[in-house]
This record gives sequence, structure tokens and C-alpha cells, in this order.
Amino acid sequence: MPMKAILSRRSVRKYTDQPVSDETVKELLAAAMSAPSAGNQQPWHFIVIRDRAQLDQIPAFHPYAGMVKQAPVAILVCGDETLEKYKGFWVQDCSAATENLLIAVEALGLGAVWVGVYPEASRVEQFRKLLAIPDHVTPFALIPVGYAAEKPAPANRFEPSRIHYDRW
Repeated sequence: MPMKAILSRRSVRKYTDQPVSDETVKELLAAAMSAPSAGNQQPWHFIVIRDRAQLDQIPAFHPYAGMVKQAPVAILVCGDETLEKYKGFWVQDCSAATENLLIAVEALGLGAVWVGVYPEASRVEQFRKLLAIPDHVTPFALIPVGYAAEKPAPANRFEPSRIHYDRW
């Protein structure tokens, strides 16, 4: 089952108006928090955004976030440098948590897309302002989540020419 979710996961940018339950969001966050992290420090925070007024403000400052106007919920993955044991690894840790979240979305029959925030300084600052995020926490990625109103076909991205054995 995990391989099916990994291989069939696609970016979904259109959602139905069906709400996503709190229990489902909790499952998604549990998957995200099960990601590996440097020194097992788990330097992440997650902001669950359901407030329609907040969601509707995001496309005004993020040019690739128009789909949040349809999404019933979005999850902002954030990194907290004060929780790091190994400086600078929060980006990898939050990437792993984001991918786990996306795979869980697919496994639960929902749709989502990874909307990059960090390292674009203006996006980071606008999210800090909108959601009252403290300075030591960096907004990393926004994941709009909903029931898919589109279903892109799985893509075969396996590329043997990118594989090297023992050396380049």
C-alpha cells in the first residue's frame, strides 16, 4: 500500500467543497510528524488553516497559491531553529515531514499540492504577518488539502540515466 500511495501521488490543485474532518487532519499531521529528522529533534510546527478569510488572503502575496481559495483546509509546515541539534538541517527535516504528509493525503483519498514558501523572503514575512508566527519559526511550505475535483494520472518518473553505481 505505501508504494501505491508514493507512485500514484500527484499535485492536485482543484478541490470539491466537501470538508476535511479534524480526525483526518490529525492523521495527516501524525504522518508528517513520523518523518525522520536530524538527531531526532523534530524541529517542526504545523499551522492548520481553516479560516476562509485567512485562506483567501494568501493568493494576494503568493503567486502560486490560487488553489487555496478552493481548499477547505491548508497546513503550513514551519521550521523552528531553536529545536535543532544540528544547525541548518531543519530544511531537510521539514521536507521529509512535508513529503510524508503528501503521501498520507494520497493514501487517505484526498488531494494536495506542495506550495513552496521558504526561501522566498517576502512569502516568509507575509505568512509570519498573517498568522502571527514568531521570528524564530520559519514558514516552509503550504499544503492545501481537500477532496480532489481532478485526478491527474500517475506519472512514471523513474529515470535510469539518473542512477550511478559506485561512482559517477
